[in-house]
Amino acid sequence: MNTSYILRRLFYGLLLMLGVVVLNFLLIRLAPGDPAVVIAGEMGGATEEMLESIREEYGLNKPVLTQLGIYIANVAQFDLGESFFFNQPVTTLIGHRIGPTILLVITAQLLSIVLGVFLGVIAARKPNGPMSAFVSVFATIGYAVPVFWTGIMLIILFASVVPIFPVEGMQSVKLRDAGFFVKTLDVLHHLILPAFTLAIIYLAQYARLSRASMLEVLGSDYIRTARAKGASEGSVLFKHALRNAALPILTVAGLQFGNLISGALLVETVFNWPGMGRLAFDSILRRDYPTIMGVLFFASFMVVVANILTDLSYRLADPRLRGR
Repeated sequence: MNTSYILRRLFYGLLLMLGVVVLNFLLIRLAPGDPAVVIAGEMGGATEEMLESIREEYGLNKPVLTQLGIYIANVAQFDLGESFFFNQPVTTLIGHRIGPTILLVITAQLLSIVLGVFLGVIAARKPNGPMSAFVSVFATIGYAVPVFWTGIMLIILFASVVPIFPVEGMQSVKLRDAGFFVKTLDVLHHLILPAFTLAIIYLAQYARLSRASMLEVLGSDYIRTARAKGASEGSVLFKHALRNAALPILTVAGLQFGNLISGALLVETVFNWPGMGRLAFDSILRRDYPTIMGVLFFASFMVVVANILTDLSYRLADPRLRGR
C-alpha cells in the first residue's frame, strides 16, 4: 500500500481532530451557565469571593480564546484537565469508562454485521420469497424505531414479563469477588440487552444493504460461470458472491461506527451501563466542562481512527485501489 497515502490520511485525521477540539470547546464554553456556580454549590456555598476564587483556580476568568489556546496546548500533551465535579484527571475518568464503552460498541457492531449479512444473504437467495419480504419489513421497522424506545421495551419485557436478563449495570454486586470465569459470564449476561438494543437498528441496515448488494453480484457473469462449473449453492453464495458484495458493507460499517458511539450514550443511560456515555450524561447535568470535552475528544478520536482503518481495509480488499 502507498505509504504517502497513509501519511496523508493521518495528516487529515490530525487536522480533523484539531477542528473537533476547537468546535467542542467553543460550543461548550459559549453555552449559557457558569460552572463556578455549580462547583460552589457542591461545596455548600456560593459567595462572590468564592466564585471568583474558583474562576481563578480553573482559569475561567480568562478570555475564551486564551482558554482555548491553553486547552489545545494541554491536549497536545495528552492533558485533558481535571474534572470540576469528580476532582480527578479527566484522562483517569475516561480510562475507567472507555473499556465498557468499547466492549458495548464492538459487540453491537459485530452482532449487527454478522446477523445482518446472514439475513441479507439468505434473503438474496430467493428475492421474491418470504425471507426477503421479512428482511425488508424488519429493516424498515428496525431503522424507524428509536434506540431508547427499543431499550425501554426490552427492559419492560425482560424485567417484568420474562425476567431472564439483568437490565441494569455491568456486573452483579454479589459476584464481584467471584472468579474470572464467573465474572466474565456475568458481564456477558449483562451485555446482551444493551448490545442488542444498540445493534438492532444497524442490523436492519446491514441486512437490507447486503441483500441489495448480493442481488447485484448474483447477476454477474462469473457467478453464472461458477454455477455452470458445478459449484454448490453455499460455495456460490458465501465464497464467490459474498466476497465481492462485502465491499459496500465494509464501507458502511466504518461510517456507522460514529453513530454507534453516539447511540451508546443513550443505551448506557437507559441500562445504567458504566461507560463514557453515562459519564458524559452525568457531566452534562453538572456542567463539568473538562469531562464533557474529554469524552467528546475521545469519542471523536475513536471515530477518526475507525474511519482511517476502514479506508485502509477497503483498499486492501479491493485490488484496484492498492496502488493509488
